[in-house]
Amino acid sequence: MLVDTHCHLYFDELSKDLDGVLNRAQELGVTTFICVGTDLSDSIESFNLAQQYENIYSTAGIHPHDAEKAENNYINKLRDLLANEKIVAVGEMGLDYFRNISNPHSQKIIFKDQLQLAQEINKPIVFHNREADEDIINILSDFSNVKGVAHCFSSSYEVAMKLIDMGFYISFSGNLTFKNSHLPKVAKKLPLDRLLVETDSPFLSPVPFRGKTNEPGRTRYVAEKLAEIFGSDIENISTITTKNAKKLFNLS
Repeated sequence: MLVDTHCHLYFDELSKDLDGVLNRAQELGVTTFICVGTDLSDSIESFNLAQQYENIYSTAGIHPHDAEKAENNYINKLRDLLANEKIVAVGEMGLDYFRNISNPHSQKIIFKDQLQLAQEINKPIVFHNREADEDIINILSDFSNVKGVAHCFSSSYEVAMKLIDMGFYISFSGNLTFKNSHLPKVAKKLPLDRLLVETDSPFLSPVPFRGKTNEPGRTRYVAEKLAEIFGSDIENISTITTKNAKKLFNLS
């Protein structure tokens, strides 16, 4: 069994055939799903799916792209949502200096607000980091009690180890399988007991489906790539990454 620790099941590409999507995932051995919110509306949709399906959990948070659009009272609304047991983490939060859809100042404020909330309610975080390594590490350092996962990791080995030393997990997505990716060399040097797998579906479909709509079942291809990198097998990688996901997100 595998856990897709990061998917967006409410996107039209997946929601219009969600039962089919989940059935195809089951056939590939992916049995548990964490549906990740990116704003208040998506977070509510994620939670609604978690209520409908026993094997779906959800998160609630504000993505850095949406930082400038966050409502004045968004943090209280997130707090209310996060009181539910099937919402297992705060996020997707973080910083994105590659696209800068929201200005960096707003991104940092919203990121810090959510970290403070996660610290108060003692739930892990799911964070996004694109070309913001230094600020991510500096800000996280101010919240030493907060743990979580660097989702869809794309940075260096040095950054990965700094995050692991701070208590975070590293999650790999389909970009681990891309030709000429530097990530296999990074992954090989990391401790397996700190790794997770995900799809970020409907985005970032792994090889051999690159460029197509991604589905949670393709978590398996990420896990198979990890098995190849570590000279292991899919069963071992499945066991370890599932144990890691259950521990981090306190999954039943």
